[in-house]
Amino acid sequence: MPEWLVEHGIGESRAVRAVDGEIVEARILLDGMARAGTRLPARLAAVGPPAIAEAEGQQYLLPRGARGISEGAPLVVEVTREAIPGAEPWKRPLAAVTQESPGSPEPLNAEALPFPADTDRLAQLGWNDLVEEARSGIVRFAGGELRISATPAMTLIDVDGYLPARELAVAGASAAARAILRLDIGGSIGIDLPTAGNKAARQEAAAAIDDGLSHPFERTAVNGFGFVQIVRPRRRASLVELGQDRAAFEARALLRRAAFEPAGAKRLAAHPAVIALLHSRKDWLDDLARQVGGAVELRADATLPMSGGYAETR
Repeated sequence: MPEWLVEHGIGESRAVRAVDGEIVEARILLDGMARAGTRLPARLAAVGPPAIAEAEGQQYLLPRGARGISEGAPLVVEVTREAIPGAEPWKRPLAAVTQESPGSPEPLNAEALPFPADTDRLAQLGWNDLVEEARSGIVRFAGGELRISATPAMTLIDVDGYLPARELAVAGASAAARAILRLDIGGSIGIDLPTAGNKAARQEAAAAIDDGLSHPFERTAVNGFGFVQIVRPRRRASLVELGQDRAAFEARALLRRAAFEPAGAKRLAAHPAVIALLHSRKDWLDDLARQVGGAVELRADATLPMSGGYAETR
């Protein structure tokens, strides 16, 4: 049976892996972006450093260089990290020179969900709660909560709560591991646990991380101040990073909600920043109009929070 469920929406595709009716892993894949693992015909635009390749109108940094290839020469590159939108628009995607032929990455073993549909299967699995975690950076667990902040250097996860320090450190470490998978967090990750007091408690917290995370990853020991660093492959933006690009994130979320409304013409009411983004994406509005079977209008409402957009029946 397929391990994943994939929903091809407007502006993005959403993939989840669920266990016992709960999302344990999720990805948001933006439309119009070469996926990690894609092999593209390219041209070496600069020998560097940094070496830069151009493919399909996009520049890719080549951290390992392009030894033996002259500037302007053709080559094939494999995308190793997709573009990171939002807070760091100057950060170009990464790629590596490959001897393989151009081609697509290995597809997920996934069941494609109809979209829109009579039943919102992702919502049944907790998709809306996951989106709220991504936009707020707050993940609650029994006895405490995580506060997740994506910075240019790393993603930081602060653990806080009311349990005794040792219990909170272990529970927080386990919750952080789950959140890393659910929110698709890669790269360098720092977890600030409560100071547990002794080596055995720190080792127990570290074991909770090891039990909760799937490989590949590396981590440090939990130090005396409760800090542990994890490094995982970073192949695309995490849901938290996508959530920082607020207008685009909320616009796509609003389009998804509207697509599940009863058929017919719609007026989308939302924060002015969200409406401005939608005005710039006529293709998204045209897609929604086809899905709902009616014209789509927009209405800006400055009293609404960024996440508070809704669809009105015209």
